[in-house]
Amino acid sequence: MNTNVPTKTYTRRQASKSIAIIALGTAFWPYLESISNQQMITRKIPSSGQQLPVVGLGTWQSFDVGNDVSARAQLSDVLQKMKTKGGQVIDSSPMYGSSEQVVGDLTFKLGIQDDFFYATKVWTSGKQAGINQMANSMRKMKREKMDLMQIHNLVDWRTHLKTLRAMKEKGTIGYWGITHYTNSSHNTLIQIIKDEKPDFVQFNYSINGRNAENGLLQTAMDQGTAVILNRPFDGGSLFRLTRGKALPGWCEELDIRSWAQYFLKYLLAEKAVNCVIPGTSKPHHLVDNMMAGYGRFPNAKERQKMLDHLNTI
Repeated sequence: MNTNVPTKTYTRRQASKSIAIIALGTAFWPYLESISNQQMITRKIPSSGQQLPVVGLGTWQSFDVGNDVSARAQLSDVLQKMKTKGGQVIDSSPMYGSSEQVVGDLTFKLGIQDDFFYATKVWTSGKQAGINQMANSMRKMKREKMDLMQIHNLVDWRTHLKTLRAMKEKGTIGYWGITHYTNSSHNTLIQIIKDEKPDFVQFNYSINGRNAENGLLQTAMDQGTAVILNRPFDGGSLFRLTRGKALPGWCEELDIRSWAQYFLKYLLAEKAVNCVIPGTSKPHHLVDNMMAGYGRFPNAKERQKMLDHLNTI
């Protein structure tokens, strides 16, 4: 079976080894922690009107830690900080190894299992195989009702679409959606959105990977489909590009205090986007990511300025 697993090319941990990045992080952590009187920006899910915080958490690789006690302790801190900073969407998949189980175990152990918006996926072929897999995912994540169930990378999507609609009608899931992570899938996603009207679509979009701007984002907005973005750091390549580079001074005017926020706020400036789901296993990176959902987002002119600056690096 084709697993459609993207290659992990570079990590923020590698980028943070540079003196410039470390110095920047040290300077701004007090700011990142001082948000008790603020709330993360939210956007409406078009099909229901429910408000969803704009920064969530992906679990590919980062939560696939099995029973590692030390790793689970660190991820518990990630989840606790996510709750504190106002994030809600946790996105997983049976493709992600032990991630679903780890999410379920940790949120339950922390007593915060009802404070998140849980999204996972069906990633198999055949109706009954899909039903069985989804039931297993719900058991692992300790959910009687899954907030969002998505068809992972469009695997046997016509079959699963019927099942998901029935599950939504029954109340087993809140919403259904479709996902992919490649540019080559975008035209197919556009057509499915037009024909089938999913509640959600999830796809790849980053400041240096903007193919979604060629119709996909607009189609989702026009058809009332909520958008979740994966690969917002382009597999980590954006941190390689900016390694050792200081943020331009004008970033403070845009409430941008790290490169992660630079990349995420560019995406969140798109009104079609409901939530972006960067993955991390590091508590301080989680806080950094969450802060992209606070303050202002750049306007069209400012977004172009951000692009132009990145092109000079």
